[in-house]
Amino acid sequence: MKQAADIESWLSLTLIDGVGGESIRRLLVAFGNPAAILSAPIIALERLVKKTIAARIKQGADRNKITDVLKWLEDPTNAIITLADTDYPSQLLNITDPPPLLYFKGRRELLQFPALAVVGSRNATPQGLSNAEAFSEASSNAGLCIISGMALGIDTAAHQGGLRGTAASIAVVGTGLDIVYPAKNHPLAHRLAKEGALISEFPLGTPAIGRNFPRRNRIISGMSQGCLVVEAALQSGSLITARQALEQGREIMAIPGSIHSPLSKGCHALIKQGAKLVENTQDILDELNFLAVVRDGNNIGRKTPDPVESSGDTVLLEHLGYDTVDIDTLCARSGLTAEVVSAMLLTLELDGRVSSLPGGCYQRIQ
Repeated sequence: MKQAADIESWLSLTLIDGVGGESIRRLLVAFGNPAAILSAPIIALERLVKKTIAARIKQGADRNKITDVLKWLEDPTNAIITLADTDYPSQLLNITDPPPLLYFKGRRELLQFPALAVVGSRNATPQGLSNAEAFSEASSNAGLCIISGMALGIDTAAHQGGLRGTAASIAVVGTGLDIVYPAKNHPLAHRLAKEGALISEFPLGTPAIGRNFPRRNRIISGMSQGCLVVEAALQSGSLITARQALEQGREIMAIPGSIHSPLSKGCHALIKQGAKLVENTQDILDELNFLAVVRDGNNIGRKTPDPVESSGDTVLLEHLGYDTVDIDTLCARSGLTAEVVSAMLLTLELDGRVSSLPGGCYQRIQ
């Protein structure tokens, strides 16, 4: 546990406006610790950083900001983790720009777990959400902590699956840890704080600013051994995470989807470029050279018996396939009337076998 003076020194350095991680790391190499940097003569600082930055360091941080963090730290589930801490994530130390300081809330032991980043579209399909949740739960049960960004869609499903597994889940957020974004994920954030963890490099009070989210992605990939992309359009922010993971030397994996779905295009592009095509949990473990026994029932790549269905429902599912389709197409394929098909689809939807989509389309989700 760091002493109070040590924590204040780190906060006094990292909360100075305009002083970034690159300058701080350069100064730490030269002076050894924040206290030495803060007490160094300005002429010594100017040899290493711009004069404007040296002047800001001598001026110091806003005392109110430091006080706010110290008050936040009174909650025993909250912590400050710095480059000097022995449990600073070892994987993160190996990237080119590790954050000098992390704000942390939750189970600190999870920082030492091997991890898998799971990312994808905010506007995911029902099948994509199902895949993200199931693959994350199975990977968590295999011993991989699931890391994602707590966005809506695939991120949310990944956290939920990871929390159900044994290795839990960590969210790396793009705001201060005293802000939950998106607001819809308040229940998930509280659950992560209790059963998993939340991390941010951004000071308390930092709102949701667009440029911060691509920046936080390097931490999601940097803390992980590999990155799994579940669903992504060609211009998806998830591909930024994948690209950063590749630059960091992490394994890149992707789940294929329908050739007709825009949300599969990004995954297919990654696979064409050499990403591992993932069909089941063992594919992930093999790609990471991770030795683990997946518990019975958690290897989602193995087909399990479908629930008992009527012969008509079975026929309709066969005509439905796994791509999105409208009622008219189903009628043409099956030879059934629109009334019969609509009734069957309602039954299948209530059973959780089919999901209705915008535009009067349907998709098989299992």
